[in-house]
Amino acid sequence: MNRRDEDAKLGQNGDGLELEPDLREALGNFKSSVDAWTEASISRPREVKGPVGTNWGLVTKWALGCVVFVGTVSGGVYENHRQQEAVKAEAARVAEQQRELAAQRAKEEVDLMAKVDSDIAREVPSALEPLASLMDDNQNIGN
Repeated sequence: MNRRDEDAKLGQNGDGLELEPDLREALGNFKSSVDAWTEASISRPREVKGPVGTNWGLVTKWALGCVVFVGTVSGGVYENHRQQEAVKAEAARVAEQQRELAAQRAKEEVDLMAKVDSDIAREVPSALEPLASLMDDNQNIGN
């Protein structure tokens, strides 16, 4: 049973529930406009939307951005590594130079000590030197 049948029964029973003619006309107009709107919305042509395609421009921009980012980061890492290697090489060079300088100083010190030792070292005290020279002459004569 639908709504029309119910409305028809109400009007036939005579139970005083009949609608006034103005109200019946207003409801009829409303119903016809809703039916027309529904029919128009059903029969209108619709756009068929296909599957969403890949936006290659956006993909290209993202890929280029990633390449630039990776290039920047790898360039920074390489530069940092190169600087660390240069610092290590410089430190090794300075250490070698200091070792050479220390060896040279040690050699000069040994030479200086030998010179001082030869200058200071005497076989006899200076007071007995005239006698030591006589002894050297006597030893040379006797031989």
